Amino acid sequence: MESVVGQSIKTSNIFSFFKYLYGQHQSSSLYMKRLKALKQIIQHNDLHTYFQPIVDLQSQQTIGFEALNRPLPSTLFNSVDQFYEFVGQTDCVFLFECFCRNLSLKRFKERLHKDLVNKNFLVFLNIHPNVLLDKKYHSGETLQLLKELGIKPQQVVFELTERSAVIDFVEFERVLSHYRSQGYRIAVDDVGSGYNSLKTLIYLKPEFIKLDRSLIQFIDQNSEQQQLVTLLMKYAEQANTKIIAEGIERQEELDYLYRIGIHYAQGYAIGKPAKEIYMGKIRVDDHEDRGSH
Repeated sequence: MESVVGQSIKTSNIFSFFKYLYGQHQSSSLYMKRLKALKQIIQHNDLHTYFQPIVDLQSQQTIGFEALNRPLPSTLFNSVDQFYEFVGQTDCVFLFECFCRNLSLKRFKERLHKDLVNKNFLVFLNIHPNVLLDKKYHSGETLQLLKELGIKPQQVVFELTERSAVIDFVEFERVLSHYRSQGYRIAVDDVGSGYNSLKTLIYLKPEFIKLDRSLIQFIDQNSEQQQLVTLLMKYAEQANTKIIAEGIERQEELDYLYRIGIHYAQGYAIGKPAKEIYMGKIRVDDHEDRGSH
């Protein structure tokens, strides 16, 4: 009886082992297919680039656009988040970030209507903090591209997500000072999402603070969110920085943020991401106006 049980356990272990090997093979095969697809995307510029307007709530004028790069639909990636999560697991992060940044700047220049070229709109570019810290990154290359495109460094805002933790704040502060000396500005994204502390804002001293959608959604009905946003506004005033409320989808949210004096706004209620560059559209207190610079 014991030999039968032992044989059964042995067979079960062998089956589990081969099942594990098969799973590893499948995982490795999928990784290689995705990596090949990523490299082809970079080689052939196979990304959609969208621009979403950012509007001054008080003047109702469009002050800039956030550039958003999205992969084409694929069976290898179920979602945009899965695609970017995969990129972060490869050794292509630096290469991909540089590719996205250059692609965004080129397409921004190509798609900006001729009558708007000299308006000095801001361009918000998402960038991983580690790329700025990477010694292989030569900021001079971006400066050269900006010169060729006729875009001033002062128009470029590096948007750092708060979800990407900064560990060495002193070194990062030094690096950001270097970029600021060239004219670039800094925005911290996802503020209020709960990933990092206010230490990020204190050390990085961003020119722009982008409030996470979790703080903005139904803020007109939530006193706790209102109190936190009020505190961040007080900090921004003392730190001489500007607040951008993002993820605004309801007119009630827009009206409330306008009343409390939020500087800038971004979201579907103002303008959806689009391949073409359009001015933001704001309706506050039943008055409709199209933002223009």
